[in-house]
Amino acid sequence: MTNPLASRIALVTGASRGIGFATAKALAKAGAHIVAVARTQGGLEELDDEIRKDGGTATLVPLNLTDSDGIARLGAGLHERYGKLDILVGNAGVLGPSSPIGHIELKAFTDVMAVNVSANFQLIRCMEPLLKQSDAGRAVFVTSGAANKATAYVSPYAASKAALETLARAWAQETANTKLRVNLFNPGPVRTRMRATLMPGEDPATLDTAEQVAEFIVPMCAPDWTETGKFYDYKTRSLMSFRSPA
Repeated sequence: MTNPLASRIALVTGASRGIGFATAKALAKAGAHIVAVARTQGGLEELDDEIRKDGGTATLVPLNLTDSDGIARLGAGLHERYGKLDILVGNAGVLGPSSPIGHIELKAFTDVMAVNVSANFQLIRCMEPLLKQSDAGRAVFVTSGAANKATAYVSPYAASKAALETLARAWAQETANTKLRVNLFNPGPVRTRMRATLMPGEDPATLDTAEQVAEFIVPMCAPDWTETGKFYDYKTRSLMSFRSPA
């Protein structure tokens, strides 16, 4: 059995549950050492147990991603310990309020932006030098169809994902002539806690699992992945280029 990601260091945010948990497990199974970031210590410990069962290794980082100084310290720590970062999976996100725009408090809006946009901006700033030290740095950000559909009643979430997409695409253009590849991944409806919160009447058995989704993120993190600035749509199993409005 080969380990295509052996000796590679992978940072995964939102790793304590859902898609982040499943992606961290899948990357570890492929041979990567996982730097697992999440707010929930218990969820991280559960992930560590699962990774160890498969013979993998992980470093657990309990961190609220709104702590920008904490992200900077994490970057410094990775530099001191490894001198590089091979994989960044920006998965952590919050749904925020489900309500008409006029009923949403400003703080609730800025709280969503802090996690879904600003935290990823700080991750890019602090991890880019480490990713450029890799022979094949790879970054994948988890987005949502809400970004381009401008989904009603979840405006903070939709706006934050649209901002994240633009941020990632701009970074992809800035790094196009380097070894770093930056892409977006849209999982669509998946059997997660966030989806259950948004759609409480939906039968979860009709949805794919986070584990099924994660299997499609792993190839985007591999050294032989060459595309950048692209958008992988899980529902249609297709890699898309962004098009300017007509």
